[in-house]
Amino acid sequence: MNTAFISGASRGIGRGIARALAARGYGLALTCEKNMDALESFGRELSHTYHIPVRTYACDMGDAAAVLKMAEDVRQTLGDVDVVVNNAGISYVGLITDLSLEEWNRILSVNLSSTFYTTKAFLPGMIHNKSGHIINISSMWGNVGASCEVAYSATKGGINAYTKALAKEVAPSNIQVNAIACGVIDTDMNRHLDAEERAALMDEIPIGRFGTPEDVGQCVLGILETPYLTGQIITLDGAYL
Repeated sequence: MNTAFISGASRGIGRGIARALAARGYGLALTCEKNMDALESFGRELSHTYHIPVRTYACDMGDAAAVLKMAEDVRQTLGDVDVVVNNAGISYVGLITDLSLEEWNRILSVNLSSTFYTTKAFLPGMIHNKSGHIINISSMWGNVGASCEVAYSATKGGINAYTKALAKEVAPSNIQVNAIACGVIDTDMNRHLDAEERAALMDEIPIGRFGTPEDVGQCVLGILETPYLTGQIITLDGAYL
């Protein structure tokens, strides 16, 4: 049985990806930072529905020591990880002049440094097995930048560059590294928009709707089914940009 690790899986995009992989028979290691009741309930649901092993962890993905400790338990209980999905992320909407040093460093650690921590934890096993996938969840704002989301955009741009560089480094070991630059996905991160703002934003998207966590899950499956695909930033935005 193949095993996948997914960070930030208690809701939204991470939840959609977890369900897609569970339906394909993957054993799962899932994390969240705070919402453990929801994650544990979701894990039990997936295990019962798809008859797969599921491990759930409360883990601050911006804390290197916590990530390495969690990853060791994953290896001991589920074995080597075949697929790593770096999905955990936070955002800050506001002027850069109002962003504190603490907030800047926190966004960097959770959104960007966490991808390095999981690489340190899980990549050696992939290299040993000469196979594996690392999929980083990025954003369209990592491609073009967003006003009033400078820190978030910077971390996602960093993820894009990290993805391309790491893909070149590990390709000889038959490991694929790709990123999905998500557009407007209908998750809690966009709940601050009122009905009028949502309608106006939707009108700007040529496909005529927001993306869903299930759309991102299907994109992950497509990546896993395309062996020659690596080092790519796949923009999933309904032709918005």
